[in-house]
Amino acid sequence: MRAIDLNGVTWRKSSYSNTSGGDCIEVSDDLLSAADWHTSSYSNTDGGDCVEVASNLPLVPVRDSKNPTHGTLFFGVDAWAEFIQAQ
Repeated sequence: MRAIDLNGVTWRKSSYSNTSGGDCIEVSDDLLSAADWHTSSYSNTDGGDCVEVASNLPLVPVRDSKNPTHGTLFFGVDAWAEFIQAQ
């Protein structure tokens, strides 16, 4: 497994963390703002059911092109390559 250097990432406390200082979740928007999104070659050509990916990051983000703000899944590069090869 390849190590991913996240030292330069800016983190913020998630709104889902509690207010007492314990069990906090930190998130970062840095990776998504740097993503160079493109429609996956596995998406269809008529504008429906499209998946967007970005390959310029240390992780592979994947999102629904019809609703890009609804959430993003992140995959390790090796896991994504294995998934693509299995198709």
